[in-house]
Amino acid sequence: LLGHAGRWGEPRSLAAAWALLTGAPVPPDPTPRPPEPPGHGQGALFDAPSGPPGPGIEALARVYADQLARIAATEHPGRFRLLVAAESAGALIAAEMGAAGLPWRAEVHDELLAELLGEASPVGGPPRRLAELAARIAAAFGVRQLHADSPAELLKAFARVGVELPNTRAWVLRGVEHPAVPLVLEYKELYRIWTAHGWAWRDAWVSGGRFHAEYVPGGVVSGRWATRGGGALQIPKVIRRAVVADPGWTFVVADAGQLEPRVLAAVSGDARLAAAGGAGDLYAALARDAFAGDRARAKVALLGAMYGQTGGSAVPALAVLKRNYPTAFGYVEAAARTGEAGGLVRSWLGRTCPPGSLGFADGDEAAPDAGADPQGPRARAARSRGRFTRNFVIQATAAEWASTLLATLRTALAGTDAELVFFQHDEVIVHCPTGQADAVAEAVTAAGARAAALLFGDTPVRFPLDLSVVDCYADAA
Repeated sequence: LLGHAGRWGEPRSLAAAWALLTGAPVPPDPTPRPPEPPGHGQGALFDAPSGPPGPGIEALARVYADQLARIAATEHPGRFRLLVAAESAGALIAAEMGAAGLPWRAEVHDELLAELLGEASPVGGPPRRLAELAARIAAAFGVRQLHADSPAELLKAFARVGVELPNTRAWVLRGVEHPAVPLVLEYKELYRIWTAHGWAWRDAWVSGGRFHAEYVPGGVVSGRWATRGGGALQIPKVIRRAVVADPGWTFVVADAGQLEPRVLAAVSGDARLAAAGGAGDLYAALARDAFAGDRARAKVALLGAMYGQTGGSAVPALAVLKRNYPTAFGYVEAAARTGEAGGLVRSWLGRTCPPGSLGFADGDEAAPDAGADPQGPRARAARSRGRFTRNFVIQATAAEWASTLLATLRTALAGTDAELVFFQHDEVIVHCPTGQADAVAEAVTAAGARAAALLFGDTPVRFPLDLSVVDCYADAA
């Protein structure tokens, strides 16, 4: 509601809402607590709560009534109510998933780490495989020692052999021909596993055979979920082999393929793109319809339109997209222009993007380019802002569809043994007794269809889910 009113960043606690309602000084929100593994931040059962006392139940009731009135005053109150309901259900689901935990086999994790990294160092340093790679990297540069995890040292080492690099990111290194490059790339991948999902991580975050992540619904400005510590949304594919269902149980893993392109088809009202979205493979349907069967070009065009990749090889493909799907193309172009002009855009249900920091007033369309250098910092910032708002209207709506699916699925699973144990962006995992897998898969499919109907009504666009019934997460398609 604060974002919808253009008041991003203002305090949003109950105490702040009550102060705004009564005209009192608005207190700042409490400082967020740092991420802690499960159980580390838990106080005793009868400890007094920390911080000042809250404003009380009467204040809560009046703030709630005020919020309902503000929702009713929005442009699309029905949509906004759905957004609030999905966010509220998401907060409950996040707490339940964190408490349930993702099944995690510590012995399998140990075997994977030993295979990938070698033995752990007895003195706490890098494991054997990383130490060996660091020595080989140093030898490739002709030096005795080098800290391969230090970007500064790597940049200096490359500079000494005549290779000037802007950074040591993988995509930059892959363009360099030097014997150290494959070693550095391997080191970076293994170092990330050691530090983010190694033995210390396992000891802190896995207990009782479960990984207990702390999910943060709406932790990203687009409404996507985040986590507070634990790296649940960045589990490497190889480490997923440790995610194994309990004996007699299995996983139903559902992934919404091509979600954001389908959202564009639904929200833009482009009849031709919506018809393509009724097919199983949206990119293949686009290719048949407008790109002479070239699926790769169709994908480049659609992703370029949504993410602002409008240069280079994408230009001719985008021209085809604009000519054949003008309404969809115009939808994201309008969002980009609004952002470039300093304005705000909203998702389908009404989530509002945060304001930019371009230094000109919202809606001042001449501000970014009125006599300014089109390659100057101000113009570049405006284009960057336009790319953000272009994608925001799609990504935020996709997050709304996913949250609605979760809420619908939770209701469908109530009273069964099945449990929601994992969610990220467009993927959900249900842990259930093996005999219930078929029923759970049907419930997931129905939840996806129900979410589409709640958001978009009678749309021809399909939102298919790729379903896998597996005992190990890594085996999911």
